[in-house]
Amino acid sequence: MPKTFIISRTDSIGDVVLTLPLAGILKHFFSDCKIVFIGNSYTKTIIELSKFVDFFVDKQDLITQKLDLKSFHASHIFFVFPDIEIAKLAKIAKISVRVGTSHRWYHWLYCTKLLHFSRKKSDLHEAELNLKLISFLHPEITKITKNEIANFYGFELNSLTDFELSSQKFNLILHPKSKGSAREWSIYHYQKLISLLANEKVSIYITGTASEKMAILAEIPDFFSNSAAIDMMGKMTLSEFVEFINQADGLVACSTGPLHVAAALGKNAIGIYAPLKVLHPNRWAALGKNVKLFYKNEICSTCIKTPICDCVNSIEAQSIAKYIVSICKN
Repeated sequence: MPKTFIISRTDSIGDVVLTLPLAGILKHFFSDCKIVFIGNSYTKTIIELSKFVDFFVDKQDLITQKLDLKSFHASHIFFVFPDIEIAKLAKIAKISVRVGTSHRWYHWLYCTKLLHFSRKKSDLHEAELNLKLISFLHPEITKITKNEIANFYGFELNSLTDFELSSQKFNLILHPKSKGSAREWSIYHYQKLISLLANEKVSIYITGTASEKMAILAEIPDFFSNSAAIDMMGKMTLSEFVEFINQADGLVACSTGPLHVAAALGKNAIGIYAPLKVLHPNRWAALGKNVKLFYKNEICSTCIKTPICDCVNSIEAQSIAKYIVSICKN
């Protein structure tokens, strides 16, 4: 009987994107297996992009008992993101192999296999740390390199919306905000970047939520009225936004979900990162064949206590504009 593996990651979009290669890797080594992915409802759109995921489960459907983990007859569950509620349910469901790290006290109660590593103290990339949770299943898994992980996203997208982007220009998305998940490049830098690209063969689109648009306008009231960029903020569902990214040529953002989605879709993903250890690209870089990262090449210790990072803002708009112009001409 084919194995059924459950992957549990009930946090945000970027984290989920970096976890999805586990499904592809498991399918690679166990071709007849089934993959169930437990996530939050708002990440469903992203999880279902992967052809390697057979079934998405909304965490709330388990908590409210609309679904029972027993019904999947799973042999293994991997707690990529620790979740005490799901861990309890997995034990009740008598899933034979329940895998988590030893650094969560409740894993000692609910898991059958504990792995001894710390994400906070590790110098490995998040996706490499995820691999540790399944590495005991097959000796070849440990040989997969960070650069190879991106081969296992399995993203497939059937576009339902034609955004009629320019066929003559490089279509560039700027996604300035991160809902607080990262140190953000100043909106004034984005404004400068737009002005530097105004005379180039680049069509620029600004994306984000309606509330993020209000935050931008609170800083620069005439940001959109005096800009060559096209305002797309608050105008798309997540599904539409993913399609929009897929139809564009590139995206600029800090370390946030849309950057990871762009990288997984093979787009030019241009990331702006803080050199803080907990946010550093060594740990959180987007993974893909067309990723370019900008960050100050030193470890910052002074910005950890402030939401505004001088190290991020020391990155000049000119350097990013120069890179974008170079890929437009390739």
